[in-house]
Amino acid sequence: MTTAETTTLTVTGAGFRPYDVVVGRGVLAELGPRLLPMARGRVVVISDETVAALHAEETLASLKDAGLDARMVTVPPGEGSKSFAELERVLDRLIALGLDRRDLVVALGGGVVGDLAGLAAALFMRGIDFVQVPTTLLAQVDSSVGGKTAIDTPRGKNLVGAFHQPRLVLADIDLLATLPERQLRSGWAEVLKHGLICDAAFFDWLAGEGASGATGEAGALHRAVVRSVEIKSAIVGEDEKEAGRRALLNLGHTFGHAIEAELGFDEAALAHGEAVALGCAMAFRYSAAQGLCAAEDAARIEIVFEEAGLPTRLSQAGAFSAQALLDRMAGDKKAEGGGLTLILARAIGNTFVDKAVDASALLAFLKAEGAS
Repeated sequence: MTTAETTTLTVTGAGFRPYDVVVGRGVLAELGPRLLPMARGRVVVISDETVAALHAEETLASLKDAGLDARMVTVPPGEGSKSFAELERVLDRLIALGLDRRDLVVALGGGVVGDLAGLAAALFMRGIDFVQVPTTLLAQVDSSVGGKTAIDTPRGKNLVGAFHQPRLVLADIDLLATLPERQLRSGWAEVLKHGLICDAAFFDWLAGEGASGATGEAGALHRAVVRSVEIKSAIVGEDEKEAGRRALLNLGHTFGHAIEAELGFDEAALAHGEAVALGCAMAFRYSAAQGLCAAEDAARIEIVFEEAGLPTRLSQAGAFSAQALLDRMAGDKKAEGGGLTLILARAIGNTFVDKAVDASALLAFLKAEGAS
């Protein structure tokens, strides 16, 4: 359903209760009234310190104006909060506040907060309801939809987690105006990824008229968020727990996660969306090297990512050992039975899961990409 300012999409699937994703300008003010039908007790908002300084006042006001008992719990900003230590601290706060199964968690923030708060909600008393209020473009188009929650470990990203679907996702386009330019570009990488997976026409729009979204134009951002959510929700509805087609959403992530892990998940060195952009470019170049897709497609997406201010070459992220990257990729959570799994491409908008990637061919490719 679409109104002048708001688009509402419903995520449905056989294994979970349907929920709405509301995309629009100024919808954060509607949080309290929208939660009234589902908030049977208290509401605890989990945010990071940076986001809380910007948006906590409006969020809590909306909840309290609706007559809800709302509390705030904050964590430090950055990927480091996706840790056992912060998960334990958040859970301890929920217990100290006396929450029970009737209560509700709201994740106010980017992907880190959504993942951490969602996992805390999944674990607390074996699962309580939670709502996503994503404040970054990356979270609005990707991590807030689909129910993946997780923390990192020193051995890899998102290796400890649970599938726990939200009750509601409220994506306020106006909140993106507070994002640093680099974070906006980082989210744009995930938008471009959705076009690469299964919608060549969407990718064409993003590369042309819609490219203004990468620099913050609200109309283009609205359309980009809506189409990305449509693509992701359709895939999630078919395959909630990544037994098959949902793995396509990981295009670029196996390369990207390996690079991030080698950098110690240092967001200052390489933001997650930047890693995804680099990984997508590498996945298409590897596909082209294996004769799976046209070299022209790999060259085109490299140009589009570069025009959006995103990295496409390994040297832009640093110096790496090819064997170390390969070892990281073999340990990725998408690997099965010790085999290497990659999302590869036949064309822009046509990708597939390859669960039998040849390790020697991949090692040679990584060396050709500049790894030592």
